[in-house]
Amino acid sequence: MIRFCTFCVLQATVLTLLTLSLISVGFAQVRSSSNYQIQSDSLNVGGGYSTSTNYQQESTVGEIATGRSTSSSYSLRAGYQQMQEVFISLTGAANLDMVTSLGGVTGGASNASGTYTVITDSPSGYQLTIEAENAPAMQKGADTIADYADGGTADAVFTVGSSSAVFGYTVDGADTSQYFLDSAGTCGTGSTDSASTCWTGLNTSPRTIAESPTSNQPDGATTTVHFRVGIDSGAAVIAGEYVATTTVTALPL
Repeated sequence: MIRFCTFCVLQATVLTLLTLSLISVGFAQVRSSSNYQIQSDSLNVGGGYSTSTNYQQESTVGEIATGRSTSSSYSLRAGYQQMQEVFISLTGAANLDMVTSLGGVTGGASNASGTYTVITDSPSGYQLTIEAENAPAMQKGADTIADYADGGTADAVFTVGSSSAVFGYTVDGADTSQYFLDSAGTCGTGSTDSASTCWTGLNTSPRTIAESPTSNQPDGATTTVHFRVGIDSGAAVIAGEYVATTTVTALPL
């Protein structure tokens, strides 16, 4: 039996999967022109790149004092081949519960926040993305809560339409992507990371939420994702526990 009453409640949970993706890495170039770019060079007596159906190999012969050295204070990768290695780590929140249970008729807003830290020594920095497993993201069996509208530009203010219920998010942090930055309340412009500003909806395709063009080792950079469910008093959402599963991915650049 479905009931709509002031004491029927909605509870929401965001399940977050953290992933690392290691891809081909592009660094700053030592030489370039309009027709080519050399990522790094080496003075040696031999070597090169070779492949077959079973292997690929890149070798250098004749370099002196190459290899990897580490201590508690530093990590050194000397030589043409060694310098191509990249370190990246991602830590952060797992499951998040919305703070407030909401009335099915009275409506309201409920919030949750997850913090994610990326550390990388990639000279070209990193990119942090988020995506939803389902569309809409927030679901309870066949019942769903609509994703906040993604019209290409984020909304400065989280807005819930008449008789509707929506699930959205925004981002804060030192490396927040341009999409979530604002200038005097206009999202996607300027360089201000205003609190609780620039809201959008999740998508099953990844969206960049933070990025940096430089290495940030050893301190790393922290990004906080703020999730919100908003329900208008006339939405009459079916009571129960709704779950959204998202994936946060860190990519070295």
